[in-house]
Amino acid sequence: MLGMDYISKTAKQMMKAFDDNVRQGQQQLEQWLGDTGMVDHAKLSTLSEMSDAYRAMAEDLLLHPLRFASAEIELGKRHLGLARYTFSRLTGKQPEPVAVPESDDRRFLADDWRKHVPFDVLQQVYLINSGAFLNWVENMEGLPGPARDQMMFYARQLTSALSPSNYPLTNPEVLRITWERKGMNLVDGARNLAEDLRQNPGLFNVGMTDRSAFEVGGNLATTPGKVVYQNELIQLIQYTPTTKTVAQQPLLIIPPWINKFYILDLTERNSFIRWLVSQGQTVFVVSWRNPGPAQKETGWDDYMKLGPLAAIDAVTEATGEEQMNAIGYCIGGTLLGSTMAWLEKKNRNPIISTTYLTTLLDFSDPGSIGVFINDHSIRGIERAMERKGYMDGRAMAFTFNLLRENDLFWSYWTNNYLKGLKPAAFDLLYWNTDGTNLPYRMHSYYLREMYLHNRLVQPDALTMNGETINLSEIRVPSFFLSARQDHIAKWKTTYHGAHAYGGDVRFVLSGSGHIAGVINPPYKEKYGFWTNNTLPEDPDAWFSGAEQHPGSWWPYWREWIAGHEGDQVPARQPGEGKLEVIEDAPGSYVKVKAAEAGQ
Repeated sequence: MLGMDYISKTAKQMMKAFDDNVRQGQQQLEQWLGDTGMVDHAKLSTLSEMSDAYRAMAEDLLLHPLRFASAEIELGKRHLGLARYTFSRLTGKQPEPVAVPESDDRRFLADDWRKHVPFDVLQQVYLINSGAFLNWVENMEGLPGPARDQMMFYARQLTSALSPSNYPLTNPEVLRITWERKGMNLVDGARNLAEDLRQNPGLFNVGMTDRSAFEVGGNLATTPGKVVYQNELIQLIQYTPTTKTVAQQPLLIIPPWINKFYILDLTERNSFIRWLVSQGQTVFVVSWRNPGPAQKETGWDDYMKLGPLAAIDAVTEATGEEQMNAIGYCIGGTLLGSTMAWLEKKNRNPIISTTYLTTLLDFSDPGSIGVFINDHSIRGIERAMERKGYMDGRAMAFTFNLLRENDLFWSYWTNNYLKGLKPAAFDLLYWNTDGTNLPYRMHSYYLREMYLHNRLVQPDALTMNGETINLSEIRVPSFFLSARQDHIAKWKTTYHGAHAYGGDVRFVLSGSGHIAGVINPPYKEKYGFWTNNTLPEDPDAWFSGAEQHPGSWWPYWREWIAGHEGDQVPARQPGEGKLEVIEDAPGSYVKVKAAEAGQ
């Protein structure tokens, strides 16, 4: 009788031979399709990763047949229970379901799913099978964490796409609406689809909001101010004061360029910028250019030189002040940290305090986007960027949406195209879809040196504008704000980044996520935050000793910054210094769409 060792060895040999042949053919096909331009390299890279993931699943099935058999037995038991449930429903009873959606799963909320037995059973068949499949993938043996995470991502995309809620003939709510509206919902859905395709030529994204309801500079980004400086990469906005006196030290904000700065100035009631102005700050904000092919070779060094370094000089020109405070948000904070280390090497101290909002400096745990952080994925992205000169912001938005695919893709698919409804007007989602492109040189550097190799936190591992970077040499007081439910910049990882600094560090943890945890005006009285004046090595130790506070973190930060803002001086009007007014806020750079910039 053949032993299991022999079977396992034979299975491995078969899989290796099959794997070698498939990989060779796949590489040749990728090269040919990519070179002809029929399919871009980024899409090919994704298809290749999916192929690798599913091949690994097949290998696990061959190498661990007993574990798979055990899972099949358990799956059979659940289906047997569902058969009993179905019989009870058909006899008029209302038994407890065998499978129910997770509390945050909104796909099956309509009563139609429970009212009609066939669809009730169909929903549970899907939940049982998809749950078993995902559980099997999650428990595959012999795989490192990152590889398992990547497989889970693609397995989740597959099971989410196969949900009966996504198809008109298997969604009872859609069938009911189709009957009631005599099919006009599908006609309207086709119109919505055509409009979304028109809005996104070459890249399909579902419509998430009523785009006609918003205008940047009209009802978004409305805090009064003037553009007082610009170069080929940034415009610098100085906001009009609303108080008679202001803090002596101006405040410079470095927002992310992966999306647009007006997340800090969405509407009057939730604008962080407007609130800062009302608190007596002279606020300057960098507005980044939406790059295109001409910016292909713009690198990280250029972003430092033309971004914060140029802005620092411009703020001094506008106000006469040699020193200022600075805030960096997300990747803007990463650039601010890099700039601070560079300034230390130059023995310059124009910035006397820094605030970092959901900022990664240590990239050891990149959060949800870690599924894309591997050499194969990055090479695919680089090949696509090398052809176009940039990473298309619409593709970036689509990628981020797939991190929460049921909420940010399939729910809109069903609403817009199957039910034929227009998406509601929502300012945050308008901003979310108003993407920015990323230059090839900068984005490649960022992905490789920071995400893949985590070199920013390593002393002297990176050289920027001729100087080696060492975050531990930074001595100015720093305030780190992270968000507890942030899946992009996980709070424990940002905590480790805060430990890289050499100066006095205050770490604060907000409730909610990457956006809502930051944009949390005091009037909402939501989420709360945690503080701890100590900074132990272990983030869990920090949290266990932290004090919870209700409401917004903004007033707490206001008390902290008061110690670094100097005396009160007469309010400064934009244009009254050495810099002339160029145009009204929010400027022209922020109004350029990703598709326009890419032309």
